Amino acid sequence: MAVLKVKFTKTKRDKLAQILWILNWVSVVSGIILFSLGLFLKIEIKKRNEVMAKGDINSVPNMLISVGVIACIINFLGGKICYDCSDANKFSRWKLVMLPYIVCTFCFTFCILVGALMCYTMRNELEESLYLGLRDAIKFYKDTDIPGRCFLKKTVDLLQIGFRCCGNNGFRDWFEIQWVSPRYLNMASKEVLDRLKSNVDGKFLVDGVPFSCCNPSSPRPCIQYQLTNNSAHYNYDFLTEELNIWMKGCREALLDYYTGIMRSIGIAALLIWLFELSVLIGVRYLQTAMKNVLLLGDLEGESDGWLLENSFVETAKYNINIIKNLSKANQISTVSGMNDPNINVQTTDCDKTNITTKAIPAAR
Repeated sequence: MAVLKVKFTKTKRDKLAQILWILNWVSVVSGIILFSLGLFLKIEIKKRNEVMAKGDINSVPNMLISVGVIACIINFLGGKICYDCSDANKFSRWKLVMLPYIVCTFCFTFCILVGALMCYTMRNELEESLYLGLRDAIKFYKDTDIPGRCFLKKTVDLLQIGFRCCGNNGFRDWFEIQWVSPRYLNMASKEVLDRLKSNVDGKFLVDGVPFSCCNPSSPRPCIQYQLTNNSAHYNYDFLTEELNIWMKGCREALLDYYTGIMRSIGIAALLIWLFELSVLIGVRYLQTAMKNVLLLGDLEGESDGWLLENSFVETAKYNINIIKNLSKANQISTVSGMNDPNINVQTTDCDKTNITTKAIPAAR
């Protein structure tokens, strides 16, 4: 029994073909939108590539870009097919192409759904990439004279100013590393030497943060150094007073930023997937209705259209049997005697065959 069978008159078939022709062109625009969203996300990720560890974070934008390009090609072809389907004579040229086209389009719409879901599932990979990337960027913040790292100070400062954040997890991350370049340290100062000797690794550690951590909206001057020393500042209590530096870590700030972008892209991709799925269903109805009207031979009469010719269970069994038969066709039979190439070769018995010969005339 056919699934969701609908009866179509010639007028309904023509209107369906015209509507699908328009919707396929709209789908071309949706493919351009998917391509643009993927390109936008790829550019946004590339902007902060210096503070991200290498990983699979580009899989989502690459997926959206690929699906967007395929959408433009498939829907452009679909528009041509649906336009010709308004004429039964023109439909005959697409008769053998439409079913493979529908199968390919179904796989394509499934890829859109996968891309939309990936926007919601890559948060953990993105968080790990940001954590490792920011950890290394902060670690090499002081290396302004080393080629390949000299840009990291500017990158981190602009990042902390732009996203109003400080450190990887928070401002205390700066307490654990030497972020002041050795070129700015006065090695003749006893305080500097004592601080270097007090650390096992010989690092110049301070309870301070870079200037880019300061909050310019704070009513009092930025307390950048000796954050934990109450006596170093007037009317200051480290434990109770709200500090005038950014409290949020840059990993959390960037993660919120990218999560918001991917959430919006995921919603857009889901809407496009629903739209493409509705167009695919319409094309399937048009294909079966036009196929049945050709079988009936009455181009002006009514015809049935459906999603599946048989039930879901029967269709699944039929496809499974096809897969099994294909796998069996590739196997070499090991039955005894079946590997003999001459087993079915017919032989002739020359002894039992009577051949009539003519006498050769004697020479005169």
